[in-house]
Amino acid sequence: MERVPMTLEGYKSLEEELQRLKAVERPRIIAAISEARAHGDLSENAEYHAAKEQQGLNEARVAEIEDKINRAEVIDTSKLSGDTIKFGATVTLQDEDSDDKVTYTIVGDTEADLKNGKISISSPIGRALIGKSKGDSVDVTTPKGTRTLEVLKVAWK
Repeated sequence: MERVPMTLEGYKSLEEELQRLKAVERPRIIAAISEARAHGDLSENAEYHAAKEQQGLNEARVAEIEDKINRAEVIDTSKLSGDTIKFGATVTLQDEDSDDKVTYTIVGDTEADLKNGKISISSPIGRALIGKSKGDSVDVTTPKGTRTLEVLKVAWK
């Protein structure tokens, strides 16, 4: 069974989503199914079929989250330090072609959120950065082509 690395924040987020799916969504869907059943013939009842589909999607997500929680390897990033980039590091990079600066925190796959500056450790950029230090340049192949990034800063939160 492969472990799933994640931060404490990511673990808590999964637990909250699981609780919401079980305590809020599941009862709502059950009520929708009951109401749709009351309308009569189930073979041509679109509300019933939609509610059953929602139930299937909800239960699949519950199972997926439970699996991730069971395989979670929670890493407390507040206790990490060092000069080299690894899981949990917050890295400031500069694109050597455009001079654009960007800051990313390297997190687990389940927590990746590019809009909030969180990239997965298994993403092309995340994999390329592991083991690098301030001042290193990294060539990264992305869907938009190859980019050369310089590590400006490695920080820990």
